[in-house]
Amino acid sequence: MNNHFSLKASIVLAAMLALPFANAATMAKSDYKASKSRISADYKADKAACAALSGNTKDICVQEAKGKESVAKAELEFAYTGKSADSNKVLVAKAKSVYAVAKERCDDKAGNAKDVCVKEAKAVETKALADAKMGKQIVEAKKDAAQEKRDADYKVAIEKCDALSGDAKSSCVANAKSTFGKS
Repeated sequence: MNNHFSLKASIVLAAMLALPFANAATMAKSDYKASKSRISADYKADKAACAALSGNTKDICVQEAKGKESVAKAELEFAYTGKSADSNKVLVAKAKSVYAVAKERCDDKAGNAKDVCVKEAKAVETKALADAKMGKQIVEAKKDAAQEKRDADYKVAIEKCDALSGDAKSSCVANAKSTFGKS
């Protein structure tokens, strides 16, 4: 049973981390507000569906509804802003959601089996959060590297302008500044 849980958790984790870190296309504010309202309505409907259940099954259902809402809000925010920081928030929300549901499922067990289940769930969350952190660091490193490359290309362009004089040099420098976003 625990191996089955670990396999499912690993598959969910792999699916979560498949989210690309590229910037998302941003959406209109009206679409953003409408989607936010839809997420809230979906959460209320999902939570209401849990009311018919009882015991730990109800608790699991509620955690799933909360997790679905949390992930949907994070994904919406990323779709709206397109920021890499919001992309990372999606991964964190998914990791925390998977952990909360898995931990709730562990309540059906007792003794050592429950302890092992909780530890496995926590390990999956820890790995997912570490991967999200690593992805964030990679995105930041790529951003820094891109800026360093632009700066190096700008210096080369300015150096080429030094071979010129008068209006040609002024025009060359102005062109380099506009090309590389310098003032």
